[in-house]
Amino acid sequence: MKINEFFDQPIDDKLPFDVVDDVCVFMRNDPMFYRKSFFPAVKRMQECGKKKLEWNMDEELGPMVDKAAKVYCSKFKINKRPNELLTAEERTSCMEKIYAEEMTMINKGHYK
Repeated sequence: MKINEFFDQPIDDKLPFDVVDDVCVFMRNDPMFYRKSFFPAVKRMQECGKKKLEWNMDEELGPMVDKAAKVYCSKFKINKRPNELLTAEERTSCMEKIYAEEMTMINKGHYK
């Protein structure tokens, strides 16, 4: 028997906020995550841009976003598995948001 069979209405487990924005803010503002995961990824983006190397957003930022989901769920006690926190579209949106915002900062010379 499934748990939703006990209730007349389906269980709504949607979070009451924009998960993509919240995870992106978390990645920038959590000191340990920023230092160990976010900043190194941004530096790799910067280096690829300087050396005119090919940049694969999914390979470079995907693991960081997956790790962020895991840390985020654990730290804020979100009642979801990390792989369920972001849909595939939200995960892609998160990577695109990070890429666009950080490339703007890189192009303005904020990372030396």
